[in-house]
Amino acid sequence: MSKLHNTGMAMTDHEADTTRSSFPLQVGTQPQDVRVMVSTAGFDVWTVQDKGCPNGTIAGCTDSRGFLFLYNESNTYVQNSIFDVALEDNLGMDITANFGFDTVTLGWQGSGGPTVQHTVIASIADYSYWLGIFGLNPRPTNFTTFNDPQPSFMSSLKNNNSIPSLSWAYTAGNQYRFQKVFGSLVLGGYDQSRFTPTNVSFPFYEDVGRELLVSVSSIKTDTTTLSSTAFSAYIDSTIPYLYLPLSVCQAFESAFGLTYNSTYDLYLVNSTLHTSLLAAAANVTFTLAAPNGTVDITLPYSAFDLTATWPLVSDQSFYFPLKRASNDTQYTLGRTFLQEAYLIADYERSNFTVAPCAWNENAQADIKTILSPNSTAAAGNSNSSSSGLGAGAIAGVVVGIVALIAVLAVLLFFFRRRKRTQRRRVAELEAREAKTGDADGSSGGGDGDTSNKPFIQLDHELGGGEIHELSAPVKPVGTHEMDSPHKLDPNRAGYNELEGNGRDVVEYFGKAGTAPGGRAEMVGDTPIYEMQGSEVQELDGREGQRKRE
Repeated sequence: MSKLHNTGMAMTDHEADTTRSSFPLQVGTQPQDVRVMVSTAGFDVWTVQDKGCPNGTIAGCTDSRGFLFLYNESNTYVQNSIFDVALEDNLGMDITANFGFDTVTLGWQGSGGPTVQHTVIASIADYSYWLGIFGLNPRPTNFTTFNDPQPSFMSSLKNNNSIPSLSWAYTAGNQYRFQKVFGSLVLGGYDQSRFTPTNVSFPFYEDVGRELLVSVSSIKTDTTTLSSTAFSAYIDSTIPYLYLPLSVCQAFESAFGLTYNSTYDLYLVNSTLHTSLLAAAANVTFTLAAPNGTVDITLPYSAFDLTATWPLVSDQSFYFPLKRASNDTQYTLGRTFLQEAYLIADYERSNFTVAPCAWNENAQADIKTILSPNSTAAAGNSNSSSSGLGAGAIAGVVVGIVALIAVLAVLLFFFRRRKRTQRRRVAELEAREAKTGDADGSSGGGDGDTSNKPFIQLDHELGGGEIHELSAPVKPVGTHEMDSPHKLDPNRAGYNELEGNGRDVVEYFGKAGTAPGGRAEMVGDTPIYEMQGSEVQELDGREGQRKRE
């Protein structure tokens, strides 16, 4: 089923593996279709180049890797250079990519998705990331210096009025509920039908690039406590794994009978244990602590029941998506966690929501708009919410308002003092003008005559928010900089040409290749884009052979 919205566009998961969500994009003005996965940490668009599938790789490599982007065959591709990619460098996934610029459109050809020209494109060949990625973080990319920031795809959509705010909502979907639940990504809003409101919200962590940091206060099974000591973990859909402290991994080993395989750096599960664990059907509950409460995300054992193939392992095997973190910078909740969690991030209010997914097989999408804080639509429409957030997400805005009140109190004091001073200056100026007028015979600005009196207009921009620090090490990233020994003409980079389809909004449902059609409700006056997916095989991991530029 496909729907047109003035509220959102749904991109749909394409992955056969429960933790892999891929979504359709078109690259180039003579479009090449590719499938990419959602990265809540990334900020560029990544594609797989032809070197990612050399002869003899595996059967069906091109389709398995989400199709290849042949940049040499794109008339609109602008080459930049080869750079190191530091997206998951704290996890040891250090690779290089061929960077350039090209036009990118959301959705399959003919779907009517919005288009952004001169988008940063990273073409990879390394096996660490099996598919390309669609980065949701709105921070810009810098090549070599910080003097020429290139806007992210999300920022370009916002600047182009293709989405109403720098916000998104995402859940990975899963294979074990109903007849398969596809993942969902909403740009500029969220799907109210996808989650259960909790009235709990999280402020962004102060380290730019690691904003989605949460405090994990406990991890429990139905009968066993796996962790009772709080630690901070980063939510990151780029990877499928849960990177947890060694002591917590050992507790998982004991509770589930897992054995760590040092050769593949995986917890492989043999067929006997696999059958036993499926029969036991244990649940694992992660309790996350926020400033205004806690939220429980419960994962059934089926969420951990995954299959590894090459290049993860030489022979296909069941595995449990748990990783032993080397230090606290690696503590990560990957896509496995997001099978049962709905994540909403608002980069203009600096808060996010993590809520348990709601499971209703017959639920219809209920897309809600998140408007920018300074949106005229929010101010001019008494029936519109300034953010469109549900109860669980509104709490995060309240956190910001509390801090804003304190800021306003201070600013109000200085504003009044400044206003009194300015009034005195106006009075003095009027007095001088009156005296001058009497002396030279001019009008002098008598009572009721304001033609010569100055008009003073005070413009004040007030803003506030709360900086909340969690116990996690800072990973200084800020605006991302890339340096490279492979330098090309710097004049070929740096242009930001934006092009979209105005107020056309498309929501995608169902399997790959489904065309949009029909009308649905319209909320707000700026489109949101929601994309849902269909399935495709997943091969993921950082083990095995790597191909480099």
